[in-house]
Amino acid sequence: MSYLLPHLHSGYAVDQAILTEEERIVVIRFGHDWAPESMTTDETLYGIANKVKNFAVIYLVDIDEVPDFNKMYELYDPVTLMFFYRNRHIQIDLGTGNNNKINWPMEDKQELIDIMETVYRGAKKGRGLVVAPKDYSTKYKY
Repeated sequence: MSYLLPHLHSGYAVDQAILTEEERIVVIRFGHDWAPESMTTDETLYGIANKVKNFAVIYLVDIDEVPDFNKMYELYDPVTLMFFYRNRHIQIDLGTGNNNKINWPMEDKQELIDIMETVYRGAKKGRGLVVAPKDYSTKYKY
C-alpha cells in the first residue's frame, strides 16, 4: 500500500514538507518499504488518510533511500512514526519511555486517528509533549 501514499525521496524534500505545512500536523513514516511492519503501518495510514486530511498530512520516507535523519532521530527500527507541527517535532508520551516516536506497527485505524487528533490538539495549543489517549506500557499485558 505504500505506493498509494506520497513518498519523500531526499532530505531536502523531508525538510520542505515539515517547513511548509502551517495548519496541519505532518506525520512521517520512516522505515523500509519492504519490511512487513512498514507495510502493516502503511495500510493503516492509507486507510485513515482521507479521514484525517483536514488536520494531518502523511508522508513516507525509506530510511535506506534517505539516510540523512537516521542518526538525528535514531531511526533503527523497521517502522517509525513521527509527528511535526510548524517545523517542530511533537513528542508523544505513550507510556513506553520513548517520547520521540512510535516504533511498532499500528494496525488499529481508530487508535491511530485518536493519537493523531491528540497530537494535533496539543500542538495547536503550543505543547511540545502530548499524552497519548491510551497507555502502551507493558504493565497491563501481564
